[in-house]
Amino acid sequence: MRHALTVFILVPLLEMFILIKVGSFIGAIPTIFLVILTAVIGISLLKREGLATFSRLQQKLSLGEIPDTELIEGIMLMVGGALLLTPGFITDTIGFSCLLPRYRKPIAVWLVRKVTTHNLKTRNQGDKTTIIEGEYYKDN
Repeated sequence: MRHALTVFILVPLLEMFILIKVGSFIGAIPTIFLVILTAVIGISLLKREGLATFSRLQQKLSLGEIPDTELIEGIMLMVGGALLLTPGFITDTIGFSCLLPRYRKPIAVWLVRKVTTHNLKTRNQGDKTTIIEGEYYKDN
């Protein structure tokens, strides 16, 4: 909790500092234009990538597969879109890394593997193994 509060305080301060520095270097109007431009590009990228991810999710579901990576990518797209709407260059950098498939897909695959391995470790702790047997009947 302490780290979240620190980030919540430090990121806006860093964003203001960078915006002031960039504004003093290129001017206030071009800086504002850059912030608006990144938001507009981010929204269009979010729409395109969101539709592509949703399409892959539906395809996996129709094949009976678990769309684990696509779900993580969807969460990353939402976070990236929110970060791109937040004014600032640090949040824009993180937001674009969540939206661009080149960066998003490897991160999503890594997260799925990490969560899956963690679940396997916690499930297999101890010497006890639970086996559930049964039969399934479908009524017509």
